[in-house]
Amino acid sequence: MQLTDFKVMTFDVVGTLIDFETGVLGAVRALGGPKAAASGDDEIFEPYKRGRDHFHGRSSFAMKDVYLSLAEACGFRSDEATAEAFQLAVLRWPAFADSVEALRRLRKTFRLVAMTNADRTAFSAYAATLDDPFHDSVTCDETGCAKPDARFFAFNRGRQSAFGFRQSEILHVAQSQYHDIGVAKAEGYATCWVERRQGLKGFGGTPEPTVLTRPDFHVSSLKQLADAVDAELARAGAAA
Repeated sequence: MQLTDFKVMTFDVVGTLIDFETGVLGAVRALGGPKAAASGDDEIFEPYKRGRDHFHGRSSFAMKDVYLSLAEACGFRSDEATAEAFQLAVLRWPAFADSVEALRRLRKTFRLVAMTNADRTAFSAYAATLDDPFHDSVTCDETGCAKPDARFFAFNRGRQSAFGFRQSEILHVAQSQYHDIGVAKAEGYATCWVERRQGLKGFGGTPEPTVLTRPDFHVSSLKQLADAVDAELARAGAAA
């Protein structure tokens, strides 16, 4: 199996292309007061994950409640104005340093499809941050559910088939073993795990999976994925 065997790459967005961990940590420490500013990563991530699990609504408005839940649990500043500022900061989470350039390169070879738990409003902000690389997108607004629900992947499979693409022509690219790699593999997708936290302890702001699923491809960055595609194309060109 080669990367260039595929015609479509579907991408998880938040965590794979958008660096939400840096966004969360930066906003909490900037907004939450002195105690928040001095808090370690896991001291923030653990209550953040609990809050997101409890307030699992649309990301363009539910994240203020996630912040209030986190802040109250940790003793951080917890007024409405601070929560609203955190909600706005969510729409401004940064891209990983390699995302824009790597997506630009991959777009030359593949149909790029976003598959995100973000709602359409939040996704529009992230797509702009990424320089609008996608040919198509699937958000929780369309599916009525969120990953790791298998229906999300079934919805995308049907959507791409309407454009003439078979599931065997799709490679799903994602950071989260919990939200993406395990269920995508179970649903018959070929997978590429972008292990953004390679070399770091734990799972950071992402829930820990019950088991690690072995992907078809495994990289530590999007640049590494784009480089691998370019290398395959170069070999094919030399052989021709």
